[in-house]
Amino acid sequence: MTQHTPAAQRAPVDLRSDTVTHPTEAMYERMRAAPIGDDGLDGDPTVRELEAHVAASLGKDAGLFVPSCTMANLLAVLAQTQRNEQVVLESAAHMYTSERGAATFTGLFYLGVAGTDGAMDLGRLEEALLTGGHRLKTSLVAMETSHNNAGGTVLPLDHMQAVHGMASAVGAAVHLDGARLFNAAVALGVAPGDIARHADTVSLCLSKGLSAPVGAVLAGGAPVMARARVLRRMLGGTQRQSGIMAAAGLEGVRTMGGRLAEDHVRARRLSDGLNRLAPALSATVPQTNIVQVETAASGMNNAQWVAALQAAGLLARPWGRTRLRCVTHRHIRDEDIDAAVLAFETVLNRH
Repeated sequence: MTQHTPAAQRAPVDLRSDTVTHPTEAMYERMRAAPIGDDGLDGDPTVRELEAHVAASLGKDAGLFVPSCTMANLLAVLAQTQRNEQVVLESAAHMYTSERGAATFTGLFYLGVAGTDGAMDLGRLEEALLTGGHRLKTSLVAMETSHNNAGGTVLPLDHMQAVHGMASAVGAAVHLDGARLFNAAVALGVAPGDIARHADTVSLCLSKGLSAPVGAVLAGGAPVMARARVLRRMLGGTQRQSGIMAAAGLEGVRTMGGRLAEDHVRARRLSDGLNRLAPALSATVPQTNIVQVETAASGMNNAQWVAALQAAGLLARPWGRTRLRCVTHRHIRDEDIDAAVLAFETVLNRH
């Protein structure tokens, strides 16, 4: 007879984000043994190895290790624009909804273009790229894949190619917020470089599904990356013996990409389980590792849901007024997904 441990006695199932992942044992070992130097003076050899590896794998000339993907995105913007110009993004993109506060000191205008499943409407993008009269010059167009606010959706490659072509035709650069680029690559069944070729610069987060403790890499052409390196120092992003952190990132990009498919399968298992609780709940059908759960029909607000789920042994994140976000990652197993579905069912039954 199977013994079930009460939720109160188990460690909670943490689906708030894939940023909660811990380093692997191999990462800890690589961090301990990493050759290091002063990256602000004559360079850190492990940082340089990580930068070169990511750049090569994405088909770019050079890479730059930075503390966060937010900084990577900001450096991409600063290195490819001038003040009083325009950055065009899909209106639900993370760079637009969560990072455009940078415009308060970049002197740039961020224009959101409506889209579907994270993909900009190409007709509206064409209009946004028009010049002349009172219009600002668009110097950068940004895409995101996988797309966080659209529930981890993945941009079709032909869409990305079209956006890149339209931007290039008016002299605008293209940046890809690829925080979860490896998830997108796994979902499409292609190499990350096959996605990155449709952008001039690409950011890659190391501390989400790839399980490194911290950091991101920005990759792009040599002149742009040289400017980004100078700007990184201006922003306080230069680090010293940062090879200790870069070593974990190097292990992540080399070994962790393939297993992301497991997270995608478990996200689908979660979605299927939650959709059996309709009509009180409805869950998005994930392409990658993000599931959004609509709670409006349950009669509970998100603050109530978060608190009640935590009491039932599940950590989830509010995502808007009536949605919760759940993200699978390498610490989540099949039994954790089953426990998560049971927690939602328990809360509904108690309400």
